[in-house]
Amino acid sequence: MGTSSMHFSESPEDPFALGHGASAVLDDHGTVVGWSARAQELLGYRAKEVIGRAWRDLLVDARDLSVARSVVVDAMRAGGWFGVLPVRHHDGRRVDMGFRARAITRDGDRQEWFLVGAPAAEVVAWRRDRALLDGLYHRSPIGLAIHGPDRKVIRINRAIEKASGITAEATVGHISGQFLVDEDAGPAEERVRHVLETGEPLIFTEQSARTRHAPNRERMVSVSAFRMEDSSGRILGVAETIEDVTQRYRARRRLTLLNEASARIGTSLDVTQTARELAEVAAPGLADYCSVDLLKPVALGGELSSDMAGALLRVAFSPPEPRVPFQEGDVVPLLPESPQARCLAERRPILERLLSLRPEWYAMDRRRIEVALGLGVHSLIVVPLMARGLVLGVVSLWRVRHSEPFEDDDAAVAHEFSSRAAVCIDNARRFTQQQSAALTLQRSLLPSTVSDLPAVEVACRYLPASGEPGIGGDWFDVIPLSGARVALVVGDVVGHGIHAAASMGRLRAAVRTLASLDLEPDEVVARLDDLVSLLAAEGETNAEGNQSAIEQVLGATCVYAVYDPVSRQCSLARAGHPAPLVSTPDGQVTVLDLPAGPPLGLGGLPFEMYHLDLPEGSLLTLYTDGLLEARDGDIDAALENLEECLAHSADTLERTCDGVVEALLPTDRRPTDDIALLMARTRVLPPENVATWQLPLEATAAARARDLITAKLAEWGLSEMVFTTELVASELVTNAYRYADGPVTLRLIRTHCLICEVSDASHTSPHLRRALSTDEGGRGLFLVAQLTERWGTRYAHDGKTVWTEQPLPPS
Repeated sequence: MGTSSMHFSESPEDPFALGHGASAVLDDHGTVVGWSARAQELLGYRAKEVIGRAWRDLLVDARDLSVARSVVVDAMRAGGWFGVLPVRHHDGRRVDMGFRARAITRDGDRQEWFLVGAPAAEVVAWRRDRALLDGLYHRSPIGLAIHGPDRKVIRINRAIEKASGITAEATVGHISGQFLVDEDAGPAEERVRHVLETGEPLIFTEQSARTRHAPNRERMVSVSAFRMEDSSGRILGVAETIEDVTQRYRARRRLTLLNEASARIGTSLDVTQTARELAEVAAPGLADYCSVDLLKPVALGGELSSDMAGALLRVAFSPPEPRVPFQEGDVVPLLPESPQARCLAERRPILERLLSLRPEWYAMDRRRIEVALGLGVHSLIVVPLMARGLVLGVVSLWRVRHSEPFEDDDAAVAHEFSSRAAVCIDNARRFTQQQSAALTLQRSLLPSTVSDLPAVEVACRYLPASGEPGIGGDWFDVIPLSGARVALVVGDVVGHGIHAAASMGRLRAAVRTLASLDLEPDEVVARLDDLVSLLAAEGETNAEGNQSAIEQVLGATCVYAVYDPVSRQCSLARAGHPAPLVSTPDGQVTVLDLPAGPPLGLGGLPFEMYHLDLPEGSLLTLYTDGLLEARDGDIDAALENLEECLAHSADTLERTCDGVVEALLPTDRRPTDDIALLMARTRVLPPENVATWQLPLEATAAARARDLITAKLAEWGLSEMVFTTELVASELVTNAYRYADGPVTLRLIRTHCLICEVSDASHTSPHLRRALSTDEGGRGLFLVAQLTERWGTRYAHDGKTVWTEQPLPPS
């Protein structure tokens, strides 16, 4: 048999296979010389009916004769033919048959034709299936892999070859996992094994598929797989379709990153915390490392200027890496050639896909340069942090060693979430400015130090709120009063921020003014109530729709206490404030049951005063509500904790104060509300340091006063103060004799100064005036003011007391 220009497949699916198709042999004259059983089955002719007869007379209908002749001509020219022809069946009907014909040269130059035929429908279906298979293996953009029952690769198509860079011949007979990196090989092999053993198909399962010859190239695929079985149920293997979805995966990851950035960046009004949130989102979300460098005024909450030259401050770096040249808190000097400097100058993202880290970018010493180069940085994105037209700093995203270089889409995503973060950072910067101003204002209004007083030993703490709510209006004060007494006050203005701090300053100034008048605690609180109502009305009048102005003074609470170290009596009044606690030297702690009173600013409601005697060494504790609410909001539990701390207050007052703060405040965060704590341990003046006399209201009262003073000062060793004190007491007693009724009380108190008091039953107010040269009187109080350090008048229900203070001579 000679050569043929046609190829006959032996595949069982091939309708022209010798065991499946009808075959016939024609001599060079077109006479049938061979006829198969399959030909008899398909066309109805037995071999003896067709052998020796011309094929055109027997098998071709007269209507198709011209077509048959044309086919013969074409076949003779080409040496073979393939196609579909109508053939006459034994019963006379026409049957469409597909044919393959090829010429065969016998001995000499004799030629015969070998024909194989099959029903046209089978041929068309076979051709369609062959075209489909050819498309799947040679032209399909979706990968196709066929695994045998042993899970080894039988065949892959060109799409997999192109995507993986591995030839089809190299994969045959191997398990697919052998061509993937170890992290991806296990899931791939498990996927084939599961489908093969269970028969459960997989549909669009995404998986990483990095190959061993390109392990650093990210590649995500979507895999669908099913088990192949023949008609008898025998398992033939597993077929997988594999689609490269790397770009779709990256796009989805970028969208997820943007969504995550919106949720995680800007959770606080703290510049540093916001910068760290930005760095932690970017790395590892988009980069291997991320640094956030801010202009110094931004990091410190200051004002920005147009001059952006100079160094940056590294505020955040993620993940922590000790080998980087600059850590958090370091100053990062930049040279004009660096991408960061160009980013700041041009105000646009800078993408360095393939980066050659040039040491001249940074003003670094040789050691830092070597360390930086050792990190293997090869790709960089630098994005400016801009908000409201201001440049705040830069975000640098780094990829190192095995990571793929950045793409344009990566730069766009980095710019997007950095822009959002910049607004949060600027908000935090502005809040820090306001917070700092409010805190400065508040601290300037609070007492910086508390001087040593004869009446009490004092310890105090002021803790501002955390950044979110802002500085509040909590305040305290310790005010020395006449007669060695002391006033203790703690208050809380509703609200936060500068308005609350300013309102607190107003109230503190008002309390000091009222305290200087020596008013009773209930009267002080009542006048504060009037002041708050007046300020609120004034704010509403001037606000003209400005809500912030209306909120300047909405209300306040306070507690005001006066302690007398001579009588050991403490008088208190409060306006809606938490009640003070008293702990006595024997360890008993009591929450004072003084009337609560309404908060300041409600107006029209009375305030009651509460009196109690305190043993020497008693501890009076005043505080704002933030102390009890600081840990978990359980006020009752916090109050019990406070009482327990005060019950064991035998330590120094400063340590007791610290112990209260440590016990009631959370250790992992700052309080959400301001806290003011004032603790005072009472003292008692020894009886020998106080002298009191009743003087009759008669002309000799002044002389009697001078004699008593002379004797007492001599006893105290203060003889050098006799002349001045006699003159002061004589003037005050003489005024009482002239203008008052009833008995006169003279009292001397020796503390850090010498106090002289003259009390009478009159409520007339003495006035200091400048007497004319022609006046016979009016010079007494002027002389008193010149001879003493301080003087004043305080009023009680049964009269008034004029008092003076003189410094003691140096010992």
